[in-house]
Amino acid sequence: MEFNWKVLENFPLLMYILAAKTVLLCLAFAAAKIYQSKRIEAKLKQEREEKLRRLAEEAEKDETEKKED
Repeated sequence: MEFNWKVLENFPLLMYILAAKTVLLCLAFAAAKIYQSKRIEAKLKQEREEKLRRLAEEAEKDETEKKED
C-alpha cells in the first residue's frame, strides 16, 4: 500500500486555519462573558441605588413623623 504524500502538502494551512478558528472562538466567548458581567453589574448597581433611595425615603418619612409628634 502506497501512501499519498500530496495529502500532507495542505497540512500546515489546515493547522493555521484551525488555530485561527480556535482563537476567534475564544475571543467570542470572552466577549460574551464580558458583556454578561457588565450587564449583571449594571443591574446590581441599579438595584443598589433603588434600595438606597427607598431607605432615604423611609428615613425622611420617619423624621417628619418625629417632628409632628
